Amino acid sequence: MTKKHFRQAGFTLVELAIVLVIIGVIIGAVLKGQDLIANARSKKLVNWEKQWEVAQWTYLDRKGKFAGDTNNNGVIADETTPTSPITTLTGANFLNPPVATQSMGSTTFSMRMGYDTVGTTDKNVIVICPSDACGTVLSADELVYLEAIDTAIDGSADAGQGNVRAFNTAPTLGCSNECVDDGTDIVELLTTADWSTSNRGLVYYFDRPY
Repeated sequence: MTKKHFRQAGFTLVELAIVLVIIGVIIGAVLKGQDLIANARSKKLVNWEKQWEVAQWTYLDRKGKFAGDTNNNGVIADETTPTSPITTLTGANFLNPPVATQSMGSTTFSMRMGYDTVGTTDKNVIVICPSDACGTVLSADELVYLEAIDTAIDGSADAGQGNVRAFNTAPTLGCSNECVDDGTDIVELLTTADWSTSNRGLVYYFDRPY
């Protein structure tokens, strides 16, 4: 009598190992893809900041003063009733004027320019925040984006050193929150050199070192 042999159902150890390897490759590809997306977004934000900085220096070359410096003293938006440098630059007939806000996923960053008084010296600044009046602290994702700007300009993401710094207290804003009109050092209360989610935004002293 012929006996029928039935193969036992299920996977062998080799088959399971192959499946696990495939799953690992897929997970690795997904994580790598997420890193690439995050890096691309960071570079996009860095380029956006650079567009504004170049626009301000180009305006200086054309007009002999910075946009927003209506009293010709070299300081942006320090008048009693300041003029928005953002509005001035977007209407300055540049070939490709920069946009006032930059969306990064679910976050929209806003550009502001003006001055901050450090000691007794007024220094022109670029301020970038993810909220309209710099009133909220940073999320983990927002933190990564601002660290990228710090690294691109200063060479490292050190929130308390260099010309790019973090701040924990919202600066004084004017011009419908488009200009910084701050007579106090907005980074003087920063007690750590590391970026953290207790920060509210980034300030860049772009024409005079801090």
